[in-house]
Amino acid sequence: MATSQKNVRQSVSLPSAVARRVQALAKRRRTSANRVIVDLIESGLDAKEREKIAFFDLADRLAHSSDRAEQKRLKEELARMTFGDS
Repeated sequence: MATSQKNVRQSVSLPSAVARRVQALAKRRRTSANRVIVDLIESGLDAKEREKIAFFDLADRLAHSSDRAEQKRLKEELARMTFGDS
């Protein structure tokens, strides 16, 4: 995190199993639980952004595809991303 950013204090309630995992990870890394939580949140936000970019890339490929087989495959992949595996 850049030093020029202002920190904002937040209160978060974690399920006890998650809190134990965070504490164990902090102990293994020899850092604070707060740092672990911040790292996990940043990783999750980055993953969501990558997921969004991948979704729009697939949608763009679908919009520009003229091959029926590829269109079908892309539609199925978009459906999996949107609704999960069913």
